[in-house]
Amino acid sequence: MNVPLWAWLAVLAVIVLMLAVDLFAHRKAHVIGVREAALWSALWVALGVGFGALVWLLYGAELGQQYFAGYLIEKSLAVDNVFIWAIIFTYFAVPREYQHRVLFFGVLGALVFRGIFIAAGSAIIASAGWVLYLFATFLLLTGYRMIRHRNEQLDPEESRLLRLFRRRVPMTNDFHGQRFLVRKQGVLLATPLLAVLALIEFTDIIFAVDSIPAIFAVTDEVFLVFTANAFAILGLRAMYFLLADLIHRFVYLKVGLALVLIWVGIKMLLKVDLYYIPTPLSLAVIALILGASIGMSLWATRGQGRKAPPAPANPPFGTATAEEIAGLEPLWRRGSRAKEATGQGRDGTGS
Repeated sequence: MNVPLWAWLAVLAVIVLMLAVDLFAHRKAHVIGVREAALWSALWVALGVGFGALVWLLYGAELGQQYFAGYLIEKSLAVDNVFIWAIIFTYFAVPREYQHRVLFFGVLGALVFRGIFIAAGSAIIASAGWVLYLFATFLLLTGYRMIRHRNEQLDPEESRLLRLFRRRVPMTNDFHGQRFLVRKQGVLLATPLLAVLALIEFTDIIFAVDSIPAIFAVTDEVFLVFTANAFAILGLRAMYFLLADLIHRFVYLKVGLALVLIWVGIKMLLKVDLYYIPTPLSLAVIALILGASIGMSLWATRGQGRKAPPAPANPPFGTATAEEIAGLEPLWRRGSRAKEATGQGRDGTGS
């Protein structure tokens, strides 16, 4: 697949443009409802599918199918991300109107880290083809572990990253609007929102360790690997607000995702030396597994409505009052504020 430099630049320009549009549309903090989330989800899916249709038209059916197989894998594995986000936001009692800002920067960081992982993975595979055996084995073991531990959930309180963050980074005990940083008495402090962002970013890196090898099982083309990842990730924020209150209904989804990982692991093992499973068959199997797991989940939980995850009785962080937020020092006046805090005048005598 010969992709010119201008095509890479065009894709990156579209991504940056859509991120800017999303940021502008949500510049004011507000609770995102189901209707708004559904409209944005439809827009992101249309963008991803439209790009796949363009690849199909320009490069043929085989590469188009590879893109859609990768897009479907990344989109489905991303649903697990959404459920983890819901658990994190619920545990920290993050106000819903501030969640989009956290997810925006979380997705931005995910794009950067996944780009790095994809470049590294491509270089490793090109120089040492035997690493595909390791990737395939890892996917099989991950799928097995997901089935075995399908009923276990993340406990944010036990997160080593969170404990390290709270130990190393000076921070407040209250949310201060959408701010990640505040300054009090000349001291720069992180807010709990920055701790939540760090935890979400870390969980995405962990998920990328699964998803990046999985997509390399269906395509070797770096351009398709990156674009399938990017267009799948871009819609994660809207997907979260659409599905966060429906976690309890997807009871068999984790089993479905585990079977997808096992399937692509088998495909990768066979691909190395034995047999190349045709892309249409691979795409059909992935779609069948996901469709069956979602359909069975919705059937088993029929009659249940939307329900937010249960909130903790004693949230670890509070919320600053409007007066406290209004009294914050500007972040960019560090020098002058520090001098005022120490009582020093311009001559250093405190006069």
